[in-house]
Amino acid sequence: MPKPSPRQPKGERASTELFENVVDPFCGMLCDDLVVERIGMGLKVVKNGSRPSIAGFERKLPPASPSMNGRDVAFAASVKEAARLIGKAKLPLFGGLATDVEGMRATLALAERAGGIVDHALSEAGERNLKILQTSGWITTTLTETRNRADLIIIAGSDIHRLHPRFFERIVSPPGSMFDVTAQKRTVVFIGKGLDRSGAQGSQIGEVVTLGCKDEEAGHVVALLRARLRGFRVTPPKHSGVTLAEIDALAERCRQAAYGVVVWAPPSLDFPHAELAVEQFTGLVKDLNPTTRFAGLSLGGAEGAPTAASVCTWISGYPLRVSYASGAPDYDPYRFNIARMLEDGEGDLLVWVAAISPDLVPPPTKIPTIVLGTPGIALTAAPSVFIPIGTPGLDHAGRLIRVDNVMSLPLKDLGRAQIPSAAEMLSAIEAAL
Repeated sequence: MPKPSPRQPKGERASTELFENVVDPFCGMLCDDLVVERIGMGLKVVKNGSRPSIAGFERKLPPASPSMNGRDVAFAASVKEAARLIGKAKLPLFGGLATDVEGMRATLALAERAGGIVDHALSEAGERNLKILQTSGWITTTLTETRNRADLIIIAGSDIHRLHPRFFERIVSPPGSMFDVTAQKRTVVFIGKGLDRSGAQGSQIGEVVTLGCKDEEAGHVVALLRARLRGFRVTPPKHSGVTLAEIDALAERCRQAAYGVVVWAPPSLDFPHAELAVEQFTGLVKDLNPTTRFAGLSLGGAEGAPTAASVCTWISGYPLRVSYASGAPDYDPYRFNIARMLEDGEGDLLVWVAAISPDLVPPPTKIPTIVLGTPGIALTAAPSVFIPIGTPGLDHAGRLIRVDNVMSLPLKDLGRAQIPSAAEMLSAIEAAL
């Protein structure tokens, strides 16, 4: 049984260590080629870092200890109090969920034991995809297949370079691929004028095309494209920034593509009824597959969101937003949306897990809150219980699910800090119930 105390070092570690093939837990792509050096208790990204990875690995951890209402206590006391609060709660809410596979498994076990509700902090973006997947299905591909085979890549209304700074370097214009079928020059199309195109460069990128509509109108432009592919007459709206000639030219590129990929990121589609845009993107893929090969690729996945969603499905049989209040898993994407529940005064305890970023803070609430968070998490008020936990891939080993949901990647223990993992502390709380 895990002990509610800091993990002890597994023998003496060298004061300086160099780690190769390190997985980046701060980006949903989980790039696995980082070189990271540990000097004392600090980390430095030596090679292949990006803005998010450098900020994440090189962040200095402040001293942190468990606390109750702002008063420092021992780990055992914090676990005991957390178990007491969960035990007396009638409807505990388990949110945040920025953790690894093991941490999510432990969360679900505790939620089932406590009759609670489980929802990731960033699940609203994922719902934009799920609504379409559940109602009409889709054809999607993977990061690897896109890198190896695509000759036409359409970035639809999503600022991919901001969300995934290494997407173009690793996927669109990599130094090599596994197969000789890869096009020597790829065409990259941006639908949206507010998108960062600076990453669209490199030896494998040929023509770069922009259809300059507003980012939130990308779904409408794709709808016009689908109509033209079917031979219908259409008239783009005035002041849309897109002409009929541009749409027709893109239609011809789609017809001629050997392997086209439509890329979008649900976090970028932050406007009313954004699922309708996803419906157009996935519908375009279906329209083209009878005559050529096309696929979709959805990106996003910060804060371990794909991991939380995948593990929830493995264990409960449902996507996120699952309730165990009845004693069995129950799925409802509206009723069990924790953000909505807190706004409407539902639930009587919030358990917040945030092991990756210090910025993933619990929403303001009047109900008691238990936070299992990375040291330095930017809390605005002292929670009822705070338990510091390590970051997977820095402070302890673990696994995360990549954004394309096809594989898990192992995370190394870089020895940054000797603090327990989310899985260890959640399991200790469950044992104390």
